[in-house]
Amino acid sequence: MKLHSILTGAALALGLAASGAMAQDKTKVGFIYVGPVGDFGWSYEHNEGRLAVEEAFGDSVETVFQESVPEGADAERVMTQMALSGADLIFSTSFGYMDPTLNVAAKFPDVKFEHATGFKRADNVSTYSARFYEGRAVIGHIAGKMTETNTVGYIASFPIPEVIRGINSAYIHAKKVNPDVEFKVVWVYTWFDPAKEADAANALIEQGADVIMQHTDSTAPMTIAEEKGIVAFGQASDMKNFGPTAQLTAIIDDWAPYYVSRVKAVMDGTWESTDTWDGIEPGMVAFAEMSDKIPADVRAEAEQMIEDIKSGAYHPFSGPLNKQDGSAWLAEGETADDGTLAGMNFYVEGLEGEIPQ
Repeated sequence: MKLHSILTGAALALGLAASGAMAQDKTKVGFIYVGPVGDFGWSYEHNEGRLAVEEAFGDSVETVFQESVPEGADAERVMTQMALSGADLIFSTSFGYMDPTLNVAAKFPDVKFEHATGFKRADNVSTYSARFYEGRAVIGHIAGKMTETNTVGYIASFPIPEVIRGINSAYIHAKKVNPDVEFKVVWVYTWFDPAKEADAANALIEQGADVIMQHTDSTAPMTIAEEKGIVAFGQASDMKNFGPTAQLTAIIDDWAPYYVSRVKAVMDGTWESTDTWDGIEPGMVAFAEMSDKIPADVRAEAEQMIEDIKSGAYHPFSGPLNKQDGSAWLAEGETADDGTLAGMNFYVEGLEGEIPQ
């Protein structure tokens, strides 16, 4: 009986040791999101990328996530906890997580970090983003062709380069095909607040906007567009379910291939700190199905622009272009360099209003 107990205990100990070794063999990957995974926009698509990682690696990976994490001290606390709990790789998926990511990475040099849309790197911190401005050039073209009031409403989150680039790109391409078009921009100072976003959409419609664009994460603007009988573009994800007749198309952020490749790099020991900025051609920026409301000729033009951006035949920021104050920016034949785009802090000529400081 005593011998049996000893053998049983030994077997149990071996079993626990084996299961512990198996747990250690798993690559643990953490994700922090600025909004809820059910926003059906930005955070939803990042979470789709997390699920793709699970599907790609099965039992070899363990993923954890925290949603609705405010930018700032809370983000630092969440990432610290993930690192302490054994995360090998952490994706921080919002611009305002930039400094918290660097702070936590300095304390955990053996943990790899990936920060979305930022520009600060370290030996164990990579940055990645999508060239959303390529997608906004396409929807700007469609908006310019389809507005009947010549007023496009734009709901903007924060006055950071990523958002300013998008406004400029959409406006440039709307203006090219409709010299009378005007953009009205409302800054809501949030990534995800359905009530604020709905209020902004209603305010823009009251000012005559019959096309709504957004650089915020909830489906509220699309829902308002559907209710008011106007048209809109989905942001970060296909929002057609919330605006079956309103959505003309949507810019879709497809993070899955990037997430899978970066997790694989950690697994095989090839991960290095890099800066990735991909667009339509690699597939990081994609489009939802185009609505039948878009006239055939406009759809053909939009599809041609997509192909030209893919091939490199066209750059959305091509001269001649001036800054808002009328000063020269790009001459005929010139295109904007990535450095200028990455730090963009000005409107192009024709846009009204000031960028908040």
